[in-house]
Amino acid sequence: MDWTSTIKGFKSYLKLERSLSSNTIESYLHDIEMLNHFFIANEKNISPENVKQLDVQEFIAAIHKNKMADYSQARILSGIRAFYKYMQMEDISDSDPTELIEGPKLRRKLPDTLSYPEIEAILNTIDLSTPDGVRNRAILELLYSSGLRVSEAVNLKISNLFFDVGFIKVIGKGDKERLVPIGDTAIKHINIYKNEIRVHLDIKKDFENFLFLNRFGKSLSRISVFMFIKEAVMKAGIKKTVSPHTFRHSFASHLIEGGADLRAVQEMLGHASITTTEIYTHLDRDYLRESLMTHHPLYNKSKT
Repeated sequence: MDWTSTIKGFKSYLKLERSLSSNTIESYLHDIEMLNHFFIANEKNISPENVKQLDVQEFIAAIHKNKMADYSQARILSGIRAFYKYMQMEDISDSDPTELIEGPKLRRKLPDTLSYPEIEAILNTIDLSTPDGVRNRAILELLYSSGLRVSEAVNLKISNLFFDVGFIKVIGKGDKERLVPIGDTAIKHINIYKNEIRVHLDIKKDFENFLFLNRFGKSLSRISVFMFIKEAVMKAGIKKTVSPHTFRHSFASHLIEGGADLRAVQEMLGHASITTTEIYTHLDRDYLRESLMTHHPLYNKSKT
């Protein structure tokens, strides 16, 4: 089979059978296109089913030579693996050229987080005298209160707000639904935005149910959230690299540090595997020492 038709079939498989998000699908397809373009550039006339282990190794060596980050290399290799698993499942190929290829060894990087005072400092930079400011404050309160991904926040629907019971319904990766608690402060700021700002917008057709809108009455873009957070962080004088995801990391870390159950945090974050959530179990030494002094029977014995 040729690359175009095979990639088209792979795209349908990812969308219909694996129910992946459009962003994830595009990433997978981009990985396969990179592999195909490598073969074209090197004048290798190879159909997808005839690719061998050595061919893939040469491709990986080429992107490594271009100083691509280890995480990017690993992600691309993962996409190619998925492609050949699909081909085997569809009986297009009887072998997987990636089977014996090892990806780069990745160090488990702890995500950057914000302390609660830093979060307060960022929130306090938002100008609540402007419509955009009221909306932006509501978004930041939501990100920190419920640990949403930025895509989940900008796509949040009014029909999925259940403030009477303190929950929102979130559509996460792969269109998977989950119920997430939301704090009173976030509810307050969202209601202010919804009832005092949003009602005055000229809302365009098909965007009536989106909670957060831009000034043109359409859904807010992810890049808009990145931009106003960057501005707020600069105003707060914080030197860390902060993105919308930093609020999600901080939400999880503060819960774990406060003693929350790991599986409860996994459910709230929408992680498919608890091993993903375990990265948030990094706790500072002072917190660990305080826990030891408070709860260990040997230390408690000295107090009695």
